[in-house]
Amino acid sequence: MVLMKTLVMKFGGAALETPEHFGNIADIIREKKGRIVVVVSAMGNVTNELNLLAHQVAKNPSKREMDMLLSVGERISMSLLAMALEERKIPAISLTGSQSGIITCSHHNEAFIQDVRPIRIQKHLDEGKVVIVAGFQGVSNEKEITTLGRGGSDTSAVALAAALHAEKVEFYKDVEGIYSKDPKKHPDAILVSELSFEEALTFPEFVLHKRAILLASKNGLPLHVKSFKKEKWQRFPGTWIHADATEKGPKYEDYF
Repeated sequence: MVLMKTLVMKFGGAALETPEHFGNIADIIREKKGRIVVVVSAMGNVTNELNLLAHQVAKNPSKREMDMLLSVGERISMSLLAMALEERKIPAISLTGSQSGIITCSHHNEAFIQDVRPIRIQKHLDEGKVVIVAGFQGVSNEKEITTLGRGGSDTSAVALAAALHAEKVEFYKDVEGIYSKDPKKHPDAILVSELSFEEALTFPEFVLHKRAILLASKNGLPLHVKSFKKEKWQRFPGTWIHADATEKGPKYEDYF
């Protein structure tokens, strides 16, 4: 019996900006083989809009209630994407960070991942479903909803991939890959085809959070950054971040 490999795919807010975007992303997922876990961010500017809404109601909203509010953004994305997949006859289920087994410390708004227990994810993968996970969030040992701060969804994707012993993580962004320098400021910027983890951590222009890179490096987990627009893949297939495999297995200490 050949065991099917697990692939983790991460889609950022720009990839999920409108209802039409969800259909496009569902078509990308449909072409993949194996056991698929998809991590999503909130749609477009939803997180900023929720933050603004909170401050219209309260001058200094509590961090605990902000986590409750901001976690809604990713929950909207995960459920809509599950609907888009099921519309295409692809079995899918959405899970919050807590339902996915992402355990964090109790620091609201800037929580660190302490453990990942993907029991429900494994169960649904065994059932042949695409599992869609809300990024950027988890649950503390006190059973409180927490958010991971800036770059949290990228970190969610890598942490889940490590716990699931995934083959790689694919990050779908609004850029074709990683540039040598900011292309908006420097017209001569070039796209980079591959980077080592060490190079990625010191690279001047980047689109992934450092916490995600550190965790991937610790687990020898390849990362692939590419555009969510399929027509751009022929021009540039994206940037790989990888290195020789280090010690295997999820290791979270000292990296959050």
